[in-house]
Amino acid sequence: MGAGGIAVGKPCTASTRPPARPPTGLHIFAVAFALEVSVGKTNTVMALNNSNVLLPCTFTTCIGFQDLVFTWYFNSTEMIYHGKIKSKASEPFLVGRNPRVEFVGSTTGKDNNISIVLKNVEFSDAGKYTCHVKNPKEKDAQHNATIFLTVVQKMVEADNTVTLIIVGVVGGLIGLLILFMLVKRVVLFIIKKTQDGKKECLVSSSGNDNTENGLAGSKAEQKAPPKA
Repeated sequence: MGAGGIAVGKPCTASTRPPARPPTGLHIFAVAFALEVSVGKTNTVMALNNSNVLLPCTFTTCIGFQDLVFTWYFNSTEMIYHGKIKSKASEPFLVGRNPRVEFVGSTTGKDNNISIVLKNVEFSDAGKYTCHVKNPKEKDAQHNATIFLTVVQKMVEADNTVTLIIVGVVGGLIGLLILFMLVKRVVLFIIKKTQDGKKECLVSSSGNDNTENGLAGSKAEQKAPPKA
């Protein structure tokens, strides 16, 4: 058994002997896991008391299957569903099950879905559920995956207070930054206008001074006494 109750599938090879030569790309592809069972991206599920809960399970195989057997166990010992699948062209048929368990999967489509629904969940139903598959076509290869069920009286809403505070603080900082940039642009614009006005005044004043000096010089030349 591997970590988390998941067994390691047998490689899709005709022999367990080591290769006589370095493996090629095709050989590497061939040693991919033959039979693999999955319960999805997460192996935990939460259900409300007295509700129905889906326990997902799918399997994949590289060479197909025939007379495949799948079994669901509760806490590794109690069998709650047992079924068989003749081939890819046929749907599973029931061998035995718990009265509160219903098969909701299908194996004739793209996915080999062998999921079940547990009805009227009780607190005593909380625990480990194992989906086990055996494929005789792959020399009785076996694989399993486990999902953990938690039963609660009521669903607790997630507390988003901290998230809202963080979003508010970040939004406030962004707003202050934008306001600072606007004020800076306005101040720079006013300073530039003020400097331009001072330059115009200096140029105008300098021109006036030159004009007055020129007029004064002309008058002085006109009033100069004639030489004897």
